[in-house]
Amino acid sequence: MDDVADIVIIGGGPVGGALALALRDGGFAVTLVEAREAAQPVGDPRPLALSYGSRLILERLGIWDALAPTAIDRIHVSQVGGFGRVALHAAEARVPNLGYVIDYAELQRALDGALRDTTPRYLRGARVTAIRDLGESAGVEFNMRGAIGMIATKLVVVADGGGFEGSTNVKVVDYHQSAVTTRVSSELPHRNTAFERFTRGGPLALLPSGEELAVVWTTDHHHARELCDLSATEFLMQLQRHFGNRLGAFAGCRTRSLFPLILRYASTVIRKRTVLVGNAAQTLHPVAGQGFNLGLRDAYELGGEIMRCDRHAIRSSAMLLAYRGRRRIDRGGGLRFTDSLVRLFSNDIAPLKVARGVGLTLLGCMPPAKNFVVRRMIFGARG
Repeated sequence: MDDVADIVIIGGGPVGGALALALRDGGFAVTLVEAREAAQPVGDPRPLALSYGSRLILERLGIWDALAPTAIDRIHVSQVGGFGRVALHAAEARVPNLGYVIDYAELQRALDGALRDTTPRYLRGARVTAIRDLGESAGVEFNMRGAIGMIATKLVVVADGGGFEGSTNVKVVDYHQSAVTTRVSSELPHRNTAFERFTRGGPLALLPSGEELAVVWTTDHHHARELCDLSATEFLMQLQRHFGNRLGAFAGCRTRSLFPLILRYASTVIRKRTVLVGNAAQTLHPVAGQGFNLGLRDAYELGGEIMRCDRHAIRSSAMLLAYRGRRRIDRGGGLRFTDSLVRLFSNDIAPLKVARGVGLTLLGCMPPAKNFVVRRMIFGARG
């Protein structure tokens, strides 16, 4: 089962799928390799927070109209047990919405549908086992339902988080935290407002999702496990105690899931004829919802860089260096921004709590500063 291609994309998730769609009109022979079987359902229960900038990318890729996300028009930021808060508004930022909330599974289904029509070389159920140097090309070895194959290609794009495996240039920061996700109903309507509430153990996010609220509660591993083991009634009582009563009483807790959290990133995203994007390049803490948006910008900008090349230049180091240069500021800014928020807000140190309160209050009183923060949340560090 040997083949040749101009570009092999490893990982058919949202980032890899977006890159394949970005390249569909370029005349390149693109092969998408995905470990999931065609009939395997997408069961990831985590909500995705899309920025308005990501909406623009998905519109250009032609799949936005297939989605039914919930808009975020306002973001309310506060801290438990301390003063200071700030509200960010779409109207003040002069954008239709600040962002959107969508189920991971819904986005994946829309991408899969578009890829079936535009990417004929889509290998499902193929697990990549190695990337080889073949001299003038790279070789992607894979196992597809027991059959061993290899694809010789000019460029390999790793868009699967498993791309970290076997890599020697990966940095890992363990936050000693997990995220508990679920959905709840509230007595009062959310009015398309997202809430980021900083607690001693980590941020508690409530995101509008249809008529419900998607909960992403970050805390230490032990407390996270306790939250998952509580009865629905006890969990809602804990949620009420940490969040407060601004949405009235909570009810209707769905199944809870738990995900350990780390910061994991490659110190360099390019190797010989290989580039890392999305979760293969960096896995971020979910605070401020930046991870997927950063990965989507990786895919879109790499697609643009490739589309400006001819078929022979895509294997050149010059193209990869140009891509790395274009992504350096945005990627570095996203890593520093989320890491700083976790370190600054995931504690109960009195002087820091006062400083946080002062900072949130000042930010709320300074429209230029608010606009600066909002644009970078929407469009990245280059926004």
